[in-house]
Amino acid sequence: MRRSAAPALLFLLLCGCTVGPDFVPPAPPEATGYTPKAAEPALAPGGGEPSQRLAEGRAIPAEWWRLFHSPALDAVVRQAMAGSPTIAAARATLAEAQQSVLQARGGYYPQVDFAALAERQQGPAFALGLLPSARQGLPVFNLYSLGPTVSYSPDVFGLTARQVERQAALAEIEGYQLAAAHLAITGNAVTQALTIASARRQIGALKDIVADDEKNLALAQDKFAAGKTSRNDVLTAETQLAGDRALLPPLEQQQSAAEDALAILVGKSPAEWTAPRFDLADFSLPPELPVSLPSALVRQRPDILAAEAQLHASSAAIGIATAQMYPQFPLSASIDTAALATTSLFEQSSLVWTLAGGLTAPIFHGGALEAQKKGAVEAFHASLATYRQTVLQAFGQVADTLRALGHDAQLADAERRALDAANEALDLQRFSYAAGKTDVLRLVDAERSTQQARLGHVRAQAQRLLDSAQLMVAMGGGWWDDKTLCADCGARIGAAENAGKGGEGK
Repeated sequence: MRRSAAPALLFLLLCGCTVGPDFVPPAPPEATGYTPKAAEPALAPGGGEPSQRLAEGRAIPAEWWRLFHSPALDAVVRQAMAGSPTIAAARATLAEAQQSVLQARGGYYPQVDFAALAERQQGPAFALGLLPSARQGLPVFNLYSLGPTVSYSPDVFGLTARQVERQAALAEIEGYQLAAAHLAITGNAVTQALTIASARRQIGALKDIVADDEKNLALAQDKFAAGKTSRNDVLTAETQLAGDRALLPPLEQQQSAAEDALAILVGKSPAEWTAPRFDLADFSLPPELPVSLPSALVRQRPDILAAEAQLHASSAAIGIATAQMYPQFPLSASIDTAALATTSLFEQSSLVWTLAGGLTAPIFHGGALEAQKKGAVEAFHASLATYRQTVLQAFGQVADTLRALGHDAQLADAERRALDAANEALDLQRFSYAAGKTDVLRLVDAERSTQQARLGHVRAQAQRLLDSAQLMVAMGGGWWDDKTLCADCGARIGAAENAGKGGEGK
């Protein structure tokens, strides 16, 4: 039995087993869409407005902002990616987490140290040839030693493996946080650029309206001076002019705030960087909008992937708590030279070696180990609930954006019809004025109505562009094709459409 027990123990120490649950990613959702079939958005507004089409299953390009065909926008987004302190901080945090993984992997290997010791002792030292004398008592002597020590704890029950697994999952979270930062920076840069363009176009239209108001006021004042109208008409014109002028400062503030925000996104202060003069004419509405399937979305949105990695870390924590309930088998060895004088340290007679093996098994810890394991299980359940909530929120964001795109198309159609009607009414007023059938005041008022319709149309155009960008962000933005963020994500993300199997951590 002794002869068979020793090899069995050696085999256990070398091979071991990994206790605790093995993580299995949650199954992809069974849903095939984001909105009910009856509520799918219609993106063809008609009336001369550009149409859009949802390309289901189409991959999101990594440089998705180039779908708007604006060189100035492309340059600003690249500046933001290169100069953003947020992305720099995320990269450093990821590098720190990766070093923690390497630190945890050090537990797989023996630890070798070198020790040197010099001490003064009093007492018998028979091994060193010193004997106490009756007259002087115990001798006082110096003892010198030096040599390497080796310690190793075999990973019999997978404690080190689970610790490495957990650290790797935590590092994976930081990798997805970097992707989320990249997505947020690019999405915000596009949003701020479109906001600047929209505000500038609205300010131009509103200034035209104010100019028409000034004409109305001048005509009303002239007619009042000639006794052809009442003071009430003059006051009405003044009120209208003041009201329209009051609309300018909020728009100008909106433009200024967007320019300042864009400067911060590119890593500059507003005082040292000036945003390009974006205009809506610089942007093209993407005719096709890539829409990933729900089964692919959960494998490409960084917030969902980070929640899944946190679930993985929680699963590994259960394994750590379980392994700590099993015995440990520490091994150690040392080779020292010990002598009473430094000149004798390297003599053969000074060589001292030790080889030790032990066993540490938990017997009673007042229920602490069992409570630790149960707490890890509950933490896993909490992470699972958080993951599910993250998926639901992502699907809700996509659904809201898709519905918004449909409503944007309807609004663009209505604003286009209003603008066409206003232009037709203006043409009639000009014809009537030329024929002497109406006065100038009616003509100027028709011009003002046309400018207001144009202002509404500008807002509708800008909203379609903004919501198209928001859809790209909601879909994950194609970050997995950026090799600076993810060197090996392409195949994993590209195969997401075929991911039909899975389960939750057991």
